[in-house]
Amino acid sequence: MPAQAILKTEGLLIEVFSSIQGEGLLAGCRQIFVRMAGCNLQCAYCDTPFEPQANCRIEDAPGSGNFRSVPNPVAEETLYNILYRWAQQIPGVHHSITLTGGEPLIQAEVLEEWLPGLRQILPIHLETNGTMPEALSPLIEQIDSIAMDIKLESQTATPTPWDRHRDFLGLSKQRHCQVKVVVGEETPQEEIEQAARLVAETAPEVPLILQPVTRDGAIAIGSQALLEMQTLAARIHSPTRVIPQTHRFIGVL
Repeated sequence: MPAQAILKTEGLLIEVFSSIQGEGLLAGCRQIFVRMAGCNLQCAYCDTPFEPQANCRIEDAPGSGNFRSVPNPVAEETLYNILYRWAQQIPGVHHSITLTGGEPLIQAEVLEEWLPGLRQILPIHLETNGTMPEALSPLIEQIDSIAMDIKLESQTATPTPWDRHRDFLGLSKQRHCQVKVVVGEETPQEEIEQAARLVAETAPEVPLILQPVTRDGAIAIGSQALLEMQTLAARIHSPTRVIPQTHRFIGVL
């Protein structure tokens, strides 16, 4: 049986929900999260399902915690109508629409069609692994803020794509941008310094976020190690912060 054809105006989604951002500089902001299927990486610490499914789950109402199933792929009109209704129901509550994954830029052609309409509802925030600059380039004017990762080998168990990250950051700095690195006890000094140097040389005004890895609902790195890592990074790139996954501790998605 041939694979189902997917129109450019249809996207493969995992879930759509309203919640509190728990990572990075927007921690504490209420956002609408659109989790897109697919990823180009296999990170060892990843705990997020991203494989395409027959259905995606969508909250009945923003923040209700009650979900219904909608068949994949999801049409642009379907998603637009849901998000528009949510924004009208509780105006002023949501900071932005977060595109997350997996890796949203896997579906760059879909986003090229979707973003102009979605951006009429709320600003667009992109969460990305920072490895697909060629996919970001045609979308950059329709994105308001970007949270990109630097994927350290000590955490992902695969070599860090330093050149890809550098090219990606070179584009991302056109927008409100932040760079995140997940760190653990096993993260060596050399990785922290190289990440800080990449940001300092490519986008010196962009904050670097050290995010301690979370395992079994707890931060899996000691406070002294975090302080030492921040000291190392800040000597090279002064706007370096330590921000954990706060949503894990307040019990939201």
